[in-house]
Parts: sequence; C-alpha cells; structure tokens
Amino acid sequence: MASSLHPVLLVSVSWISLLALLISPAQAATCTSQTFKNKLYANCSDLPILSSYLHWTYNAANSSLSVAFVATPAKSDGWVAWAINPTGTKMPGAQTLLAYKTENGAPAVNTLNITSYNSIVPGKLAFDVWDVSAEFSNGSFTIFAAVKVPKDATSVNQVWQVGSVVNKTSGFPEKHDFAPANLKSFGTLSLGANSTTTTNSTTATPAGTNSTTNSTGGGGSGALRIGSGGNMGLFSVSLLVLGALIAL
Repeated sequence: MASSLHPVLLVSVSWISLLALLISPAQAATCTSQTFKNKLYANCSDLPILSSYLHWTYNAANSSLSVAFVATPAKSDGWVAWAINPTGTKMPGAQTLLAYKTENGAPAVNTLNITSYNSIVPGKLAFDVWDVSAEFSNGSFTIFAAVKVPKDATSVNQVWQVGSVVNKTSGFPEKHDFAPANLKSFGTLSLGANSTTTTNSTTATPAGTNSTTNSTGGGGSGALRIGSGGNMGLFSVSLLVLGALIAL
C-alpha cells in the first residue's frame, strides 16, 4: 500500500523550510551579537557596506569618541581600516587606523594620513588618538581606539575599507578593490546629544543620492535593521501556527 504524509506534517515541513530561508547566517551576524572583553560601548551600527560594524561611545565632557571597528579583510593576509575625515566625506583627507597582521602573525595598527588618492603618509594623525590596539579572531579584525573630536561636534565623517594585501614589514597596504562596495564605504556618524541617545546616519552613496538612516534611542546598543527584529516576530508567530497545526 502506498504511503502518504499527513497534511499537517506537510504544512509543518513547509513552515520550517520557510523559516530556514528567512533566518540566515548573514542576518545573525549583527553588531548586537558582538561583545568585547572588558569593553562596553553605548551604541553600535551595522555599516551598510563591506560587512563591517562600528561600536562607539561619545563623551561630550572631553570631546572624545571611543570606537571598536569590526571587519573581515578581503583575503586572510589582508587589512581593514576605519577613518575619520575632518576635511571631506571620502578617502582624501581621511585620518586612518589600519589593522593588519605582522610577520609573526600578531595583529597591529598603523596610523595613516591619506592626503590624496595617490599619497598615503604613515605617521601622526591630524587629531589625538590613544588606547589603540587590534585583535584578530574568526577571520576578522577589531580595531580599538579613542580619538579626539572637535568640541561640540554633532557628527563626524567616517570612512572604512578592506584590502587583500599588506607589506608585513612596513604595514603599508596595497590598493583595495574598486568594486561598487569599496567605492561607497563612507558616511556620516551622528554623535547625538549624549552617549545614550544616538542617531546614526550612514550614507552609502555620494551626496545628493539615496542614503540609509539607522536610529536608536534611550540607550543600549544596536541600530534598526530591516529584517532582524521582524524575523524574530515571524518566528514566534510561526511557532504558534505550528503548535496549532500539530494539535490538530
């Protein structure tokens, strides 16, 4: 006698398959899931380009910004970088923190003043920077630093990037790719009135075109991400539906 699956079981399998598609690993890798030993930040944002993440706390009392930047290099021996640009919105003028692995495999950070597309000058940045360090884990770098920002600043221009090759002796990076994502990795980080109420606006395209704005309020860390909280709500509803079906 030919056997057939019960209709309730078929519906349940279909729901489970749909949930597996909706809850993807990419959506699980958000800044709110990232933690750091002995370091806490008031806010975090999933940057819209290059699978990068920024955690930060703004201290208006001394005009400083403490950050943790997380990104995966283009190749295993590559580099990642995060910068503030006090004079423009893109790479020229960017005061850069670049993480790479030295010859012995230890992560290190270099400071680079990118005065133009053709001039990268290692050395002191245009503003004070301290508590600089880097970690490498599970294929990704994390850059930690505190930087001085202009008094009463409400926002800073940020630039981030990833590359595939670096000179391990000098820490000097080779050019990054020029794919669309690499050319759009800049935006505005709004510092907010204090460290507990922050609006983060990240422009993924040149000025005058579309931009994406993520906002958080009332403290804590994280940014609104389309599809993250919504999936959890769908997951809960789906469990109720499945329970009702099985009860039949």
